[in-house]
Amino acid sequence: MSIEKDSGGIGTRARAVGLAALRGLGLALVTLPGAVVGLVLALVSLALVPLGIGLITTPWVLTGVRVLADWRRVLAAQWGGVRIPSAYRPVAKDANPWTRTFGMLRDPATWRDLRWLPVDMTAGFVTALSAAVVVLYPLEGLAVAAGLWRPLSSSGGYWYGFVRVADQGSALAAGALGLALLALAPLAPRLLSAHFRLTRTVLGAGQGELAERVRVLTESRRDAVDTSAAELRRIERDLHDGAQARLVAMGMDLGTIEVLLDKDPEQAKKLLAQARQSSVDALTELRDLVRGIHPPVLAERGLGDAVRALALRMPVPTEVNVDLPVRADAPVESAAYFAVSEALTNAVKHAGADRIWIDLHHVREREGAGMLRITVTDNGRGGAVAGAGSGLAGVERRLGTFDGVLAVSSPAGGPTMVTMEIPCV
Repeated sequence: MSIEKDSGGIGTRARAVGLAALRGLGLALVTLPGAVVGLVLALVSLALVPLGIGLITTPWVLTGVRVLADWRRVLAAQWGGVRIPSAYRPVAKDANPWTRTFGMLRDPATWRDLRWLPVDMTAGFVTALSAAVVVLYPLEGLAVAAGLWRPLSSSGGYWYGFVRVADQGSALAAGALGLALLALAPLAPRLLSAHFRLTRTVLGAGQGELAERVRVLTESRRDAVDTSAAELRRIERDLHDGAQARLVAMGMDLGTIEVLLDKDPEQAKKLLAQARQSSVDALTELRDLVRGIHPPVLAERGLGDAVRALALRMPVPTEVNVDLPVRADAPVESAAYFAVSEALTNAVKHAGADRIWIDLHHVREREGAGMLRITVTDNGRGGAVAGAGSGLAGVERRLGTFDGVLAVSSPAGGPTMVTMEIPCV
């Protein structure tokens, strides 16, 4: 029984060593050309930014580098058990080239990627290749001893390590050296793991960036709390000045009706009609208030139908295009709904638009992750900015709670395009 267990354990270790060698060889073959091409393209594209050409090419090049880095993160988790979080700041892909380019360049993760490329083509290449060499090179020595030396030494000699192979005797010496070097083969998984740990060291977020991330999240949470408190005060004010006042007046009318019912039936009928109208008005105000808190159609039918219902109430023609295969989380849907509502209000009140287009779709980026992307376009006068005090600034704060991003393209004379992205599963 113990012999069977030992043989099984040896077989498992041998498979792990062989797999690490093949993976290291594959990584080495991809690492060097991939990193070189990525770094050269990035440097050339960045150099062309002052000429304007780089504004077009840089987002595409940096996106390609991110894809390469994310692919390495996946391999690090699957092959080495090393988890490297991907923490890129979202940038609206439908924004203008200037916004996209400098949005990506302001992201510290972008510069981590660019620092990683030269490290990957040097130390990363060496560690990946070493995982293959410690297994394949000893096997080459054994193959030389088995007869491979004949075709290899046909030109007058062949060096294996420090052994010059020219005949069978020297080939056996090379085989003995290969057998000795085979003792290093178990290092292959460790060398492959060292490659991925090196990748994590360069691609992983630093303490300064983590502190900045905590600061941003703290501000977003404070903004969310302030927004919630303001919303509660608004609800309290609307209830006090609207539905509550109408209900109080209706109660007083009913008391008067009770007194007049026998004395002056005609006046009582008039007050009844007035009380009935007050109840209708109070119900309407309560429905509007509930719709402002969380529209029933949003809870029942989802974001797409809720935005369509919102578009039907707009005073200008509004087209809605929805491509959402599944529903997002309720908080994300709520944030997106009110962000669209604010963008539509701005288009009607401030832009003077007479036509609006809304596009909602889900963009899948990686396994289990993606973006809810919303675009609101109008043909108004343009000039919209997401500055302090504007409605779009409130939208930006609302989206920031969910790590979302807002991009505004609004040249003078229009059109205005407001693009919103919210990370969601």
